[in-house]
Amino acid sequence: MTQSAIYSRVVGTGSYLPARRVTNQQLADELATRGIETSDEWIVERTGIKARHFAAPDQTTSDMAVEAAKRALEMANLSADQIDLIMVATSTPDFVFPSTACLVQSKLGVTNGCAAFDIQAVCSGFAYAMATADNFIRSGAYRNVLVIGAETFSRILDFNDRTTCVLFGDGAGAVVLQASSETGILSSALHADGSYSNILCVPGNVNAGAVQGEAFLYMDGQAVFKLAVKVLEKVAHEALEKAGLEASAIDWLIPHQANLRIMTSTARKLDAVEKMVVTVDQHGNTSAASIPLALDVAVRDGRIQKGQTVMIEGVGGGFTWGAVLFRM
Repeated sequence: MTQSAIYSRVVGTGSYLPARRVTNQQLADELATRGIETSDEWIVERTGIKARHFAAPDQTTSDMAVEAAKRALEMANLSADQIDLIMVATSTPDFVFPSTACLVQSKLGVTNGCAAFDIQAVCSGFAYAMATADNFIRSGAYRNVLVIGAETFSRILDFNDRTTCVLFGDGAGAVVLQASSETGILSSALHADGSYSNILCVPGNVNAGAVQGEAFLYMDGQAVFKLAVKVLEKVAHEALEKAGLEASAIDWLIPHQANLRIMTSTARKLDAVEKMVVTVDQHGNTSAASIPLALDVAVRDGRIQKGQTVMIEGVGGGFTWGAVLFRM
């Protein structure tokens, strides 16, 4: 008797944004007190960003991840103890260790001893986590996997550098992937090139109880832009080719919400500008949280429907990039 194929399907989505919403004008006013000049017009013209959310001083990455996870579990109609693997994509963990995923497990009240670990691929982290979860499910190892992207990038921003501090925000997004006989994730493609590690990084580490090096985010904006546009187009076509589909099969494109110009450039090459989900204007760049945040927004407002084909793609420090194609 032939065993039926196992697929992984998205059965629940959730997201969370911290309460403090900061508009461009509010940020410009705050930066002016530091002698840093910027404006709403300057930020919108270069990035498409109009506002972002910042976590409260006592709010952690795991706190936000838990809120997003609860909403995804509710949509999936699952209890936390039915999850058998928790993965958190983040570059801003609560601690060096334990992992944020283990903290999420505890805060959710999961007592079944399920596996839990973090994935660090910066802004590509959620695509990496989705692809990893898919392979675990297809292997038969796990049935219900909680995949979260969560970040508090406000903690690593240099607010004396207007080229970076205006770009990022905090938040979390989550999905529940479940084993199914119905087609779900169709394909994925992941890549990295460490020779570009210096163009987007936080070049610091903890040594003897102190930070050695620089603890703030550094980005060579022009270099990142050029590389991002090139690799995102390639990885999107690679995922489509693996699935045996043309770009026209994409119903919704959810790129990493980094910069509207990068997103639009990639979407044009896929003839998918009208199919692109955009939240960067209201969320800013939330790194690994940006894709699941945008996915949840589009699911809950009714744009993304069951049976439609969605492509997610991201690019981030490392340099990493990846894409996942799936059917809702």
